[in-house]
Amino acid sequence: MSLTPAFLDELRARTTLSTLIGRTVKITRAGREWRACCPFHNEKTPSFYINDDKGFYHCFGCSAHGDAIRWLTDQQGLPFMDAVKELAAAAGMDVPAADPRAAEKAERAKGLHELVADAASFFADQLHGIAGQAARAVLERRGINADTARAFGLGYAPDSRTKLKEALKSYGDAMLVEAGMLISVENKEPYDRFRGRLMIPIRDARGRVIAFGGRIIGEGEPKYLNSPETPLFDKGRTLYNLDRAAAASRKSGRVIAVEGYMDVIALAQAGFGEAVAPLGTALTEHQIERLWRMADVPLLAFDGDGAGQKAAIRAAHRALPHLAPGRSLAFVTLPHGQDPDDLVRSAGPQAFEQLLAAAQPLADRIWQHELAAEPLDTPEQRAGLKRRLSDLAGTIQDANVRHEYVQEFRNRFDAHFAPAPRAFTPRTPTRGKAGQRWQPPEPPPSPTVQALGATGIDRVLAKAVLAGLIRHPAEIARHVEILSSMRLADDALGRLFEAVVDVALEDQALEDQALDTARLRTILAASGFDQISSELLRADTLPFTFTQKEWDAGRASLDLGEAIAVLAARPQVDAALAEATAAVQAGFSDAAFERQVALVRRKAELELRLANLMLADEE
Repeated sequence: MSLTPAFLDELRARTTLSTLIGRTVKITRAGREWRACCPFHNEKTPSFYINDDKGFYHCFGCSAHGDAIRWLTDQQGLPFMDAVKELAAAAGMDVPAADPRAAEKAERAKGLHELVADAASFFADQLHGIAGQAARAVLERRGINADTARAFGLGYAPDSRTKLKEALKSYGDAMLVEAGMLISVENKEPYDRFRGRLMIPIRDARGRVIAFGGRIIGEGEPKYLNSPETPLFDKGRTLYNLDRAAAASRKSGRVIAVEGYMDVIALAQAGFGEAVAPLGTALTEHQIERLWRMADVPLLAFDGDGAGQKAAIRAAHRALPHLAPGRSLAFVTLPHGQDPDDLVRSAGPQAFEQLLAAAQPLADRIWQHELAAEPLDTPEQRAGLKRRLSDLAGTIQDANVRHEYVQEFRNRFDAHFAPAPRAFTPRTPTRGKAGQRWQPPEPPPSPTVQALGATGIDRVLAKAVLAGLIRHPAEIARHVEILSSMRLADDALGRLFEAVVDVALEDQALEDQALDTARLRTILAASGFDQISSELLRADTLPFTFTQKEWDAGRASLDLGEAIAVLAARPQVDAALAEATAAVQAGFSDAAFERQVALVRRKAELELRLANLMLADEE
């Protein structure tokens, strides 16, 4: 079996080296790299470094050095082909089958690289010759100087069907077609694909030209024409300017994704060398992953028009499933109708820098977009917003990040739709002298109110929480402190509540085996709680997400924690509200009324949080 260099390059590009090594070695962040104590020799001070951008590890103590394949062969002892197969399976790639023509294909790929490099040289020569006068005028109008044009290898494709074909005829028509330089039409001679266009070479991460983008000179459609997919070029996995931006990104600590080639070029000339662009399509998951290798929070600076903002929200949705702690996106809002090229030319680099500093976090962009997506005048429309936000948060694969987004969206929803404080006009005092407002002192909580706060637990919600704890016993230990602080009436339900907490505390102390539902029920049955616990586990009696047997465990865990928080908070809010209401009724005061209004809003917020946990909202 012969593996082509292109296949191995793609395999390394799809493998995050720090993740691979981090499975067996404890690694920590060190700026843009990772470090660890070297696994190849004994050391106490870390000298082993991992660079995801370049795809290699290196030890400054023993000089161990290699890539992902070398790691598996040297550190884990796998044969070369086994290492390749393991990495390919993780990356979703098929290892090429044994093929006697593999060497020929590899040589052909080498020939294609040489072909497109020669095409780039041809186009560059045309730009700086007599034929390129109109293309140079376009660059001048856009403020692109000669040094920048040369740095990016810009060129010009003459308005001819055969100029390039004749210049590169030694490669043959078939190879020129395969490289995307000629168009082949049945029963016709192949002809030049790019004609009368400003030519922009597209390079891979190693700086090799693999394709082109061509901008029309003057009027015509399409405005931009890209190379087709070829053995060298996969536009969904390629970012324009990646080779140059990688080094600039390491210095600046950020990467900026913009929409077009000219935006990248203009930003680089203005001092923002860390800019890249997708190739005429919305950002793909592969491109976003590549951005994350360069910066934890890439900045998306798409155009300020409707199309640019739609592209930004599509990128946000595609990124959501792949978020991780510390890894996100941020969005730069450009003035309406402007792109980065326009902005830096009209207002200067400092204006763009200020926009970068004010980038909008991913959660803000999604909330803002969904809030404006549809009217929110009716309960049904507001329920639709809640459902959309829940669905979006549910796509996040990382449990911790998903939990944070669920909480964030719930809190924003509750705060946005909480009842506004009631406007009021001070009434005529009923006590005190004429013309003087009587304000009674704030009384301390009465024994009755204190008792309500301690024992006024909602029994229906308490039953649901108990059922959830029996279904998910691991949650008892997580919430044992708050559970222990609550008391129920001295009846079977209250005794069961205390027994569940006691069992978890004893189990935590013993740590002899995991406490699961079956073991917990066995212990409870021995104490006479078999019947009541069985009744609680009947799914049709308690329509909460976390009481159901067939429900996502991660979501149930999050919802159960939310229910426990509401269960603990509601009695205190009810007690404080009763106290504030009594104070208002006893004699009006601004402070008492404002406290009453605030507590009414707080109670409404708790009810909304509880409603989010009901099965009716999930159907």
